[in-house]
Amino acid sequence: MDSFKSPLVLTGRVLLSLVFLLSGIDKLTDIAGTAGYIASVGLPAATSLAVLSGAFEILAALALALGWKARWAAFGLAQFTLLTNFLFHNYWALPADQVFMEQLMFMKNVSIAGGMLVVAALGAGPMSLDARHGNDTTGFRMTSRERR
Repeated sequence: MDSFKSPLVLTGRVLLSLVFLLSGIDKLTDIAGTAGYIASVGLPAATSLAVLSGAFEILAALALALGWKARWAAFGLAQFTLLTNFLFHNYWALPADQVFMEQLMFMKNVSIAGGMLVVAALGAGPMSLDARHGNDTTGFRMTSRERR
């Protein structure tokens, strides 16, 4: 399994980043719809928040996928996910017929945040821009074969 460690970490980073990349693109291609959704929970400056959150998701997702400042990107995405989770998936305040789906979304997001915290703690791994530039100071070490 050790021989698969580097490609598995890279694949995991890319898969974790996809949900944020696609969500950010969706936000920026439908700012009015996103702003309406943000306003529906009572947040102010909904249009600005739609643009900022969409841009953040895209930039952080790309940083995570490429492994550039990945620990910071993952930590920021974990915080973003947990905050938005409590704002937009508050299943505990919904009628019984709506609880199941919202609780499922809530728990999915908690799991994604957990994955982000693992990346924040362990770093991007050997197959990353951080490792190539010597910025990944976690326990991952690149073998000479992986550097090629």
